[in-house]
Amino acid sequence: MLNKPTFSIVTCTWNSAATLGDTLASVASQTCGDVEHIFVDGGSTDGTLDMIAAYQGNKRVLRDVKGGISRAMNEGIRHAKGEYIAHLHSDDYYFSNDVLATVAERFAADKVDWMFGNIQVLKDDVLQAPHTMNPFSYQSLAAGKAFVPHPAVFVRKAAFERVGVFDEQLKYAMDIDLWLRLGAVARPSTVDRTFTVFRDHAGSVSSANKIKARQEEFGVRRRHMDKAPLAFGMYCLRYMKRMRQLRRDG
Repeated sequence: MLNKPTFSIVTCTWNSAATLGDTLASVASQTCGDVEHIFVDGGSTDGTLDMIAAYQGNKRVLRDVKGGISRAMNEGIRHAKGEYIAHLHSDDYYFSNDVLATVAERFAADKVDWMFGNIQVLKDDVLQAPHTMNPFSYQSLAAGKAFVPHPAVFVRKAAFERVGVFDEQLKYAMDIDLWLRLGAVARPSTVDRTFTVFRDHAGSVSSANKIKARQEEFGVRRRHMDKAPLAFGMYCLRYMKRMRQLRRDG
């Protein structure tokens, strides 16, 4: 293994023993083996740390990292040595064993700072159909129409040095804030195939506190409205409609 691997995969854990096995197996099975796997643990008391200790991959373990998910992800970035960084949480796993090989080939061909593929959602043990991937533009991102699935995003480490890391004050929309910063300076490459399976369950941050999440997302998008004011106006209309629906459903 090179001192500077191609990929740094950051996995944040906290009492994740029920799902972590799939995450570990999906990374270990990748045909591109030039990987360091960084685990950022928030103080697990189940079998999570034992599973990580038994894992044979090239790994680093950061223990008892407190302060929320944004800080945990940032700690992984700060310790990463790889050229490309991805966050694969302990709920999620790569869809096939050639995901990293595909990503490496596309980075080499497209010379971009970041890229993303698609995800499929696993809900109630049923794998849902993938989302439709629409053409990317900064305007569509600012309008909330471009779908950038965090578990399927890969970022060149130098790009984090350019635009910064996740805002640790945010609980829900830290990824959207980062994509808006990245998208303003670098167009991503997109790959219309499933990279990652995302588990949707009652404990998922994205599934709980939906109104608070939408409110935080609005504040994040308002930060960046000067880069695409018309697109932000389009987003506002969609935001009001969604909030009315959420309040009716609640």
